[in-house]
Order: sequence, then structure tokens, then C-alpha cells
Amino acid sequence: MNENRKTAIIVGVLFIIATVAYSLGVILLDPILGASDYLTIASGNEKQVIMGSFLVLIDAVAVAGIGIMIYPILKKHNEALALGYAGARIAEGVLFTVNVIAILTLLALSQDFVKAGALDASYYQTFGTILLAAVDLAFLFGFAVAFTLSALILNYLLYRSKLVPRWISGWGFVAALLLWVYYLLEPFSIDLLGILFIPIAIQEIVFAVWLIVKGFDPSAIDSESAKTEINEIITRSK
Repeated sequence: MNENRKTAIIVGVLFIIATVAYSLGVILLDPILGASDYLTIASGNEKQVIMGSFLVLIDAVAVAGIGIMIYPILKKHNEALALGYAGARIAEGVLFTVNVIAILTLLALSQDFVKAGALDASYYQTFGTILLAAVDLAFLFGFAVAFTLSALILNYLLYRSKLVPRWISGWGFVAALLLWVYYLLEPFSIDLLGILFIPIAIQEIVFAVWLIVKGFDPSAIDSESAKTEINEIITRSK
């Protein structure tokens, strides 16, 4: 098994880990963080909050790993965009780590809140509101900005390079654009707007399975490697 094939398998596995871990993390955390009495509920569901946070942290590590692992493949086709993709995925991982830190800090605050009872309730509510805002901001910049930008870059490069079938990369590019539409329309509270997340979620799983089963197209890699070698020869001869 050559190096490119190993990279494809690792990247595919990391995509699946990231998607599954984040989805499960959200399922565990959203009912707690979205409740009106979130401090009381968080304190009473400590294990659930910790498990959900741990899953989001796994996602953070996985997405950063994707950017690092796939960079050598993508840079053969466009080094600047490949670097941009890796940077966006690492930034996404960092922001989701900040998200986890804020959630765990909120958990600690909730436990103090329950111990204090009604005493200084407004103090805890104020800090709780600040921490929830930090959670939301870290998610917004991590997902709406870093993730969406990285998806656009990746699928554009994949489409141009033909490393995978163009129906996969074209689907991914359009799905990433739909995420921008989601965030533009979100302030209007439109019903069923959340379905705009479905195309990118399914596309990433399909892309991951393709990488694991088929890998990157060897002809696309060989073609670009040949171009690079020719350019290097021309540069040396000048």
C-alpha cells in the first residue's frame, strides 16, 4: 500500500470520527445548554456534559488532523489553497476546543450555583450568560466560518484536480454554499431551515467512505507529480 492510499484511508476515517463524535456531542449537550434553567440541569447531568464535551474535543482533534494529513496531497495542485484549507481546519479545531473549555467552565459554575442556592443567584446567572455567549461564538466562528470556508476550499480543489469523482466534490461545494445560505437566513427564524445542514453531512460521509474504499485517483496524483517534476527541471535549467 503506497503513501497516498494510506493517507486517503486515514483522512476518510478522521472524517467519519469527526462527524460521528460531533453529532453525538451535540445530541448530549443541546438539551442542557438550550434549557432556560441550564445551570440547574447542567449540575444534575454532570456526566452527560462531560461526555458531550469529550466528544466535541475528539471532533476538534480529528478536524485538525484532517487538515494536516491531506495537505501533502492538496499542495501538489495548489499550495496556497492547500495551506488555507489546513489552516482553516486547525482553526476550527482550536475554536471547538475553546467551546469545550467554556462548557466545562459552565459546568463548574452550575455546581457552585446549586450549592449556593438562592444566594447571589444573579451573579451566577450573569456569568452563565457570558459563558453561553462564549460557547455560541466559538461554535459560530468554528462552524459557520472555519468549517464552511474549509469545505469550499477542499471541494473546489477536489473538483479542479479530479482526485475524486466530480459529482462528489461538486455536491460538497454546493452543500457548503447552502451553509452560508443557512446563516444568512437564520435571523429570520424560517421553519425547517435546519435541513440545509443535511447535504454537507451526507456528502462528508460519502466522501469519507469513497476515500476508504477507493482512495484518491492515482492518475490525478501522477499527472500533477509529473507537472511538478517538469517545472523543477525547467527551473534548474534556467
